[in-house]
Amino acid sequence: MFVKVKARVYTDATGIYTELPVLLTPVGVLEPLLDYFLYRSHDRSLAWMTKVIRSVRMFLEYLQTNPAESDTYRLFQNFAQRLYTGTFDRETGLDPSNLCWSPRSPQDASHIITHLTDFFDWLGEMRPEAAKVNPRYVGGAFDRQTDQAAYQYRRSKAFLGHTWAANASPAGSGHHVRSRRLPKVEKGEPPAFPEEHFEKLLVQGFCAAGRYDYRSMLITLLLHGAGFRESEPFHLYISDVFPDSTNPSQAKVLIHHPSYGAAPADWRDERGRPRKGNRAEYLAHQFGLAHRTDLMNCRHAGWKGGTHDGAYYKQAYWFLPEYGEWFQLLWYRYLEQVARIERDHPFAFINLHREPIGAMYSLSQYNKAHAAACERIGLTVGKALGTTPHGHRHAYGRRLRIAGVDKALIRRFMHHASLESQEVYTQASTHEALAALEAAMQRLQGNHTRIQSAFSLLPGIELK
Repeated sequence: MFVKVKARVYTDATGIYTELPVLLTPVGVLEPLLDYFLYRSHDRSLAWMTKVIRSVRMFLEYLQTNPAESDTYRLFQNFAQRLYTGTFDRETGLDPSNLCWSPRSPQDASHIITHLTDFFDWLGEMRPEAAKVNPRYVGGAFDRQTDQAAYQYRRSKAFLGHTWAANASPAGSGHHVRSRRLPKVEKGEPPAFPEEHFEKLLVQGFCAAGRYDYRSMLITLLLHGAGFRESEPFHLYISDVFPDSTNPSQAKVLIHHPSYGAAPADWRDERGRPRKGNRAEYLAHQFGLAHRTDLMNCRHAGWKGGTHDGAYYKQAYWFLPEYGEWFQLLWYRYLEQVARIERDHPFAFINLHREPIGAMYSLSQYNKAHAAACERIGLTVGKALGTTPHGHRHAYGRRLRIAGVDKALIRRFMHHASLESQEVYTQASTHEALAALEAAMQRLQGNHTRIQSAFSLLPGIELK
């Protein structure tokens, strides 16, 4: 009944449009949600919008299967509980509602409720004061239904978003919904790419039929040797790479913010005069393109944010320094390939051998190339093993910690906004934890010997 589709949204007569995911109902686009996305389009990603659509779609589906429920508080509560329990009868395995929901994890259920909470809060704030019906949404049945749900939510506060019922009082209804919490777990082995296999991956893994994939080798060096997130290299322009003045044998790489980063220095206006501006302006003026975070196709590449080194770019801090030297050598080989190919965009990494030749190289293509490279050298591909692209960022953070680099500097090198963000990348491995226990045991060797000798007195027990 409800389908996510891609839409071009025109909000005035200028011809400028915004490309967004929208929720299509049997009577058209769900306009309250579209308005919400337009309101948040400047500060929220397409991936976030997709998650919100899923949450709203699930709530609307639940509403359609429970049309007779008049107690809105109980409706909200039951919806939240069905996220945890699923909708199948445990004894028969059947679902008379045809929702066919499997039980959600506590984290996933909490995210769904948070998305709805924020949406309903916003929708309630947009409603004219004292109005029971928002005049903007009187046309479509599902628009009215969504608006009315937001109105009832604002009245009852049945959904409690991030905190749920932590501060709520059950007075009036006699009960309230509380979120389930998973037990605390000490995180295990950080999923870092194994350092001992990296050079083999680079030299042998990215070589097929005697042909080296310099492009994927360069991207992998940016992840493993400089700790970039896997999507960030896909915003790189050729002009963003140049020899480091302090070490000419090493490449200096500046990955600029997709829209706020400075346009290339060689940008000229119609009269040939230098023109300044940001990358969003440059892409639109020179190529008629939106930046890659706004593209809703295979060319999309995300940008998580964090701290920038300048206005507005992230510098590659090579560790080990040799990785910056390797990058420069491979970069020159790659440029020899790119120089012969026409492009209709400024991005550095392009299709070299597959159609459309010269088009933007996509993140999904790189993920496939990386997986194939791992398999060529005998590695099993898996997130828990660190053999996906993100494992290289973990390896970078772990390498810095083992080398004794200060946490404040690790935060800067990994472009985190806070010190806490790096904890997942720099925690001790299981091997290191066991090694620490072994070292502690050696320090207490005398006591250990006495315990062992006493234990050996037990009948039927022989210690080796």
